[in-house]
Amino acid sequence: MWLTKLALLLMVAVSLFGPERSESQTFRHSSNIPNFWDPNIRIPKPEGFKIDRLRFLTTTDFPPFNFIDRNRLLSGFHVDLARQICSELAILQLCQIQALPWDELDKAIENGEGEAIIAGLEMTNAQRKKYDFSMPFLHIPARFVALRDSGLSEPMASSLFKKKTALIKGSSHAHYFKDIFSNRQFVEFVSFANAKKALIDKSVDALFGDAVSLSFWLTSQSNSNCCRFVGGPYLSIEYLGNGMTIAVAKNQPKLVEAINYALRRINDNGTFRELYLRYFPLSLY
Repeated sequence: MWLTKLALLLMVAVSLFGPERSESQTFRHSSNIPNFWDPNIRIPKPEGFKIDRLRFLTTTDFPPFNFIDRNRLLSGFHVDLARQICSELAILQLCQIQALPWDELDKAIENGEGEAIIAGLEMTNAQRKKYDFSMPFLHIPARFVALRDSGLSEPMASSLFKKKTALIKGSSHAHYFKDIFSNRQFVEFVSFANAKKALIDKSVDALFGDAVSLSFWLTSQSNSNCCRFVGGPYLSIEYLGNGMTIAVAKNQPKLVEAINYALRRINDNGTFRELYLRYFPLSLY
C-alpha cells in the first residue's frame, strides 16, 4: 500500500513539470507560470453571442483575488480577470463588477442582479445544480514550507523520514498529507499562526498547507526570511477541488462558451501571465 501511495505522490509531483497528466489536469511549466489548458483543444468564439450587460459579482475578503485596496477601490486578480474577459469579448462598456457579502451572492443571482460569480465559488455537485461553470483557469496547489537551511527537497517522502510536519487540524491539506504521506510523522495545530510558530521554533521540520496563504507569509515581514517553499507543488482534485472557475447563472450556455473563449485567449496572449505575476510575485508553483 505504501509503495502504491508513494508512486502516486511521485506521479503528481513530476507531472506538474512534464508531459504526463495528473488527475485529468494538463499542466505545463514555464518560469513558474501555471498553464492548465490543453494545447490540442480549440475553443472558438461562440457564434451569435449577444448580451445586454454582463454583471460579475464578487466579494472583498479574499485577497489577492478580491479585496479593497489602499485607495478604497475594488481590486484583485479576479477583478482584473473579469475586466480582461470583457475586453476580449469587446463588451467593456456592458460590464459591471460588484462586490457583495459572500452569503448574499446566491440570492443576488436568483434575483437577477448578476450573471456570473467570480469569487472562488467551489464547483461541487450541489453548486452544479444552481450554476454552470467555466473551465478552470487556476488551481491552488498544496506546498511544503521549511526553514531555509532544512535541506528538505524532493522526493519529500524520503526527506521527511523521521521528520515532523505541521498540519492545520481539519483542513483538506491535512487529510491529503495523512493519506499520501501516511507513514510520515505530523503534528496538528488549531491555527495557521500556531503552525508557523512551531516551524520557526523548530518544533517541527516542515509546514504543509495552502500555497496562497504560505506564499503571503513567505513574502511578509513577519517571515523574516526564515523559510522557503520546498518540494511540490501538489495538486489533487479529490482533496483540493476542481480549481478556480467562474459560476454562471443557469441556462446561459452562450455566456459560458464566451467566457471560456475569453479565458483561453487571455491565457494564450500572455495576459494571464501578466496578471499572475502581478498578484503572485512569489509563484505558487
